[in-house]
Amino acid sequence: MSRAVANGEAVHPRTPVLVGFGVSSRREEDWTNALEPLDLMIEAARMAGEDCGVPALLAEVALVSVPRGRWSYRNPGAAIAQAIGADHALSLLSSVGVLQQTLVADACDRIARGELDSALVTGADAGFRLLRARLIDGDAAERQQDDEPDIALNPTAELRHPAELAAGLQMPVGLYAIIESAMRAREGLDPETHRDRLAARVQQMSEVAARNSHAWDRRVRSIEEIRNDSPRNPMQAFPYTRAHCSSWNVDQGAALLLCSAERAQALGIDRSRWIFPIASAESNHMVPVSARADLTEVVGAVLTGAALRNATGLDVADIDLVELYSCFPIAVEAYAKAFGLPLDRELTVTGGMTFAGGPYNNYFLQATCRAAELLRAGAGRNALLSCVSGIMTKQAFVLWSRTPGSAPFVRLDLTAQVAQRQHRVDVLEDLTGDARVVGCTVLYGRGDAPRVVALVETPTGARALASSLEAALVASFEKEEWVGKTVRVRKGELMA
Repeated sequence: MSRAVANGEAVHPRTPVLVGFGVSSRREEDWTNALEPLDLMIEAARMAGEDCGVPALLAEVALVSVPRGRWSYRNPGAAIAQAIGADHALSLLSSVGVLQQTLVADACDRIARGELDSALVTGADAGFRLLRARLIDGDAAERQQDDEPDIALNPTAELRHPAELAAGLQMPVGLYAIIESAMRAREGLDPETHRDRLAARVQQMSEVAARNSHAWDRRVRSIEEIRNDSPRNPMQAFPYTRAHCSSWNVDQGAALLLCSAERAQALGIDRSRWIFPIASAESNHMVPVSARADLTEVVGAVLTGAALRNATGLDVADIDLVELYSCFPIAVEAYAKAFGLPLDRELTVTGGMTFAGGPYNNYFLQATCRAAELLRAGAGRNALLSCVSGIMTKQAFVLWSRTPGSAPFVRLDLTAQVAQRQHRVDVLEDLTGDARVVGCTVLYGRGDAPRVVALVETPTGARALASSLEAALVASFEKEEWVGKTVRVRKGELMA
């Protein structure tokens, strides 16, 4: 078996390489002119084919993997395969609750094992199209499919506990804000200082987005614009305003075109375009937020981060580019601490999900494209990316490099180890009695009065959620630190 050569170095023929990527982004004020998500994926896939320099590779693709978005397609992978001439390709569809990195790692692993020579991972969402249609009562229908994917990936458990849903925590922002409050209390920050720090970090992300030609919003924001609620920046779940949150009303797609080093060389794909996945580590153990014994430690991120460092031999100081999943600020901070990254370094290459854009269940592919683009441009030797599914429910890290690793690509599954170490507590769906606050927020909704929601812990160690519409309590929870205080709960109601 002859060895491929990249950048003057011998490479094992089965080494997976990213040879092409494409980023599609549309902003049509008239939604009837906008592309639906499937067309955004097809556009991104064709861009990836052009990017690698050998568009004919698309027709060879043996696997098309797609993470589900805010759309109803039953088998988008098959439609994409047909559009790019890869009629023989297997189609894979993953549900929400499956890590996007799982699809990328799966494709790389299949190539490394010789199961296939090339694969496409692509996703898209068209939230802006949906928004523009809704504003004029339009029907942004999508074309329908009757077939099913060859491979379906689904989470093994629910992302939320029934008690969380009963407490009105259907949207992720409230749960993330509760985790944020626990971290704030652990670090001994008062709410005002904490808000200042959050806004400063997000402001720095807006500066990165301004340098990213693919970013949805490239306007640099001030700390005050981000921190303070206003008609254009309403509070969502204290301390998060809209500017702290992922922006999912975007029309964006991305595609990653992967093949073996052997095939890339045979096709004559320019070696300067090859980007190497060195190692991927993930955990798929699922514990709802309310049942996590320690809200501030993301066990899966700690273990996957350590496994990745051990597999690559890289010191934290050796990492050039970093993209930490940024759906909400706590995800960035928690993953940085888990991996040992200093918080004062640049932790995004895109500008984050507020400004670069957070297409539903597809942002990680956008970020991977941007990291590859910067690596090719010589902005760094390597890039570390983190991935999140759910409310930091599943965790992953991956390292990409301009040069091949000293060992073959490795895919690490830390699920069993995380399950052993992750401590879980019981969650009650109805509580009356005294309990200690372990996390809290104030939820805001359009047309609704603000409402305190607190995660509390009983003297026996069980958890429950309690809420209150009492205006005095709402004001107090935003001005004072309530985490650690004992409160009275009566059938789920927080008493003043």
